[in-house]
Amino acid sequence: MKPKFSLIIFLLVAALSSCVTNGKLTYIQYNGSKSPIIKPDNPAEYTIMPYDNIFIKVVTPDPKWSDMFNTLPTASGISISEETAALVSYAVDGAGYIQLPYAGKIKVAGKTLSVITDEVEKALKGYIADAAVTVKMVNNYVSLLGEVKQPGRYPIYKERMNIFQVIALAGDLNEYANRKKIQLIRQTPEGSFVKEFNLTDRSIMASEFFYVMPNDIIYVKPMKGKFFQLNGFPYSVLLSSITTFIVIWTFVKK
Repeated sequence: MKPKFSLIIFLLVAALSSCVTNGKLTYIQYNGSKSPIIKPDNPAEYTIMPYDNIFIKVVTPDPKWSDMFNTLPTASGISISEETAALVSYAVDGAGYIQLPYAGKIKVAGKTLSVITDEVEKALKGYIADAAVTVKMVNNYVSLLGEVKQPGRYPIYKERMNIFQVIALAGDLNEYANRKKIQLIRQTPEGSFVKEFNLTDRSIMASEFFYVMPNDIIYVKPMKGKFFQLNGFPYSVLLSSITTFIVIWTFVKK
């Protein structure tokens, strides 16, 4: 085969390999049943992990007790951020405990926020009458990495926030993101759990991983043909090289 024909074939293969079909870009495609109703797998409520930060608000009829527990007045309009978390929250130690004034050490790891709320109220009853307790997560974030338009950490601003809502916060996936191989890394009491799933298959909506959890990490792999993508391939350099080669080859042939 002549060299110039080999180069032409190479260009055609590179161009074809860079093409992304509609099937690779479309989310939640039908796969088998076309029923419009998908029954979700309701996720278990998040349980507190060691090194989490939780915010505890104690409201009592006596302002003295309220001020002792609430270091940041709610009336000031200051919101809890990563910078203020250390000042207004309780850090869970490696053994899963927090140190609460008067109540002492309380085991919170492995428990839901509602259970912790009940236990804090019971622990304070011997010291404070009619205390209303509110417990919330502070480090309530999910991280997106890889082939997303805006990688970073994003807040989970509501309960039962799903994977598509989180991706929307990052401006969607890139054109060459492999939507069939999305990896989710989730922290559990037993260690890190890694799950790979397919966003082009609508059955993801019935998966237990459809809803994100605090501290989840979502990694989006690139497609294998990303190297030859049309909008990133150095065609000007390649064409210049081809032109130079053809001129030299023609001269040598003579």
